[in-house]
Amino acid sequence: MKRIALIYGGDSSEYEVSVKSGKHMASHIDRKKYEVYEVLIKGADWRVITDGEDNSCFIDKADFSVVIPSNGWMAESRHHFDLALIMIHGSPGENGLLQAYFEMIGMPFTTCPATVAAITFNKYACKCFLRDTGVKLAAERFIRRGDGYNPYDISIALGLPLFVKPNNGGSSFGVTKVKKLEELNDAIECAFKEDAAILVEEFIDGREMTNGVYEHNGELVRLPVTEIISNNEFFDYEAKYLGASQEICPANIPVELSERIIDLSHKIYRYLGCRGVVRIDYIVRGEEIFFLEINTVPGMTEMSLVPQQIRAAGMTIKEFLTQLLGE
Repeated sequence: MKRIALIYGGDSSEYEVSVKSGKHMASHIDRKKYEVYEVLIKGADWRVITDGEDNSCFIDKADFSVVIPSNGWMAESRHHFDLALIMIHGSPGENGLLQAYFEMIGMPFTTCPATVAAITFNKYACKCFLRDTGVKLAAERFIRRGDGYNPYDISIALGLPLFVKPNNGGSSFGVTKVKKLEELNDAIECAFKEDAAILVEEFIDGREMTNGVYEHNGELVRLPVTEIISNNEFFDYEAKYLGASQEICPANIPVELSERIIDLSHKIYRYLGCRGVVRIDYIVRGEEIFFLEINTVPGMTEMSLVPQQIRAAGMTIKEFLTQLLGE
């Protein structure tokens, strides 16, 4: 039986969502095929959680083994894992830090390699990586904390409205849609609370689409496209996690457009060198498909987008996880 370390938590603003994703995945893993240990990571504190409780079993970071303490009648034992199922959104599970550690100790894991995770987590680096591939991208300005910038010049170059977002991290925190020039400084300061570098991007008036991708038996699985219709100005935290949006899966778009989006997702997945399940977000304006960002550890709660796509494709979450984890 394969021993799985299901890892959630982390150090970002998406900690609670990560825990929910991990718990949801834990409830669907086939326990006849996998022995599952839930591992909660928070800073330097790495421990195993059993039945929602801390059982004082800590992870030995030298080799990512778990030490089971003596309970009076059974001697202390040490368990090693066959595979790490990473469910941490943000740092350290989506930016390459945890992946680099696993690569150093030789532990197989389910997500993108460390270098790929670092590139895709950095929105500007990812756009630069894709810029010469023919993938359509929104125009942007990249600003580091301490750089000088002129709000008027930015608004002239990118137009209004525009988006301001942290360069590293998800799209749930620190993101602002700016409609007026006088709002730009506050939006930039808001984004700087989440990261030391930000992106200011042009607003593309279109429909928001998203598409999950993962590999099984050497082939990329064609999950359906979802259209996101936010009740708010954009797909923010409230829309994403608190139900303030409509998520239509499969999207009500022509088959040809849906196939183009899926083909583009597969192209980006292969070009970047992704691994495991990812979700890629787009804005569609007419026949044009603009890449927004890629999530290499997408949300996997009951209501998250990829689980919806898996169910729409006729699979159960248990079947998906068996494909992801391998027999």
